[in-house]
Amino acid sequence: MVALEPESPDGGRRRGILFDVDGTLIDSSYIHTISWWGAFRQHGYDIPMASIHHFVGMGGDRLVDSLLPDDRDKSLDSEVMASHAALYASHWPALRRFDGARELLAQCHAAGLAVALASSARNQDLQVMKSILDADAYIDGATSANDAEESKPAPDILVAALEAIGVDAADAVFVGDAVWDMEAAAALGIPAIGVTCGGVSAAELRDAGAVEVFEGPRDLLENLKTSAAGRLLT
Repeated sequence: MVALEPESPDGGRRRGILFDVDGTLIDSSYIHTISWWGAFRQHGYDIPMASIHHFVGMGGDRLVDSLLPDDRDKSLDSEVMASHAALYASHWPALRRFDGARELLAQCHAAGLAVALASSARNQDLQVMKSILDADAYIDGATSANDAEESKPAPDILVAALEAIGVDAADAVFVGDAVWDMEAAAALGIPAIGVTCGGVSAAELRDAGAVEVFEGPRDLLENLKTSAAGRLLT
């Protein structure tokens, strides 16, 4: 876990905003989908991409368990996950941040919120995505898969992100693109802001607990003051 030690500008309780990264700040959800699709095919499983995309955002271990037959040799799951990791890494040069992502992080930081990347990606993938975001000056803490015992929808990675920036759950909001993000936030009582740029509909995100939904980082940035994140500052 990478962390700084933020101090509240007004000496009061520190407030923070947590961001999922894949599909929320970086346009990678469908790259993960095709990488899982290829990994499954390498190991003899023909899983439709639509089925895979539904589970993207869930921890890789849970995704594999949700999509593959119960009677498989589960000792080989790690090989499937390694294949996905290799295929995804081959797409690193194609990764792009969403429009407004860097500016959103900068504005949250400038407004006095502690900013954390609550990612459950492998550390190698996280470092690549951080370089693409080019926003280290606005990020107070970041997590990777190494910081969570259980993956989403378990809330472990959000707990680690809160600890990284020294913020209580009651003083935070979380931004994510997947149903599993919304469920993880709900487990801690953190208001969750959904974004549809990862390919999940607004209705699905609201049903999973999102308090509001935006199209993506640019949309949230333009409405930041009136959003759940903006209300942390009032």
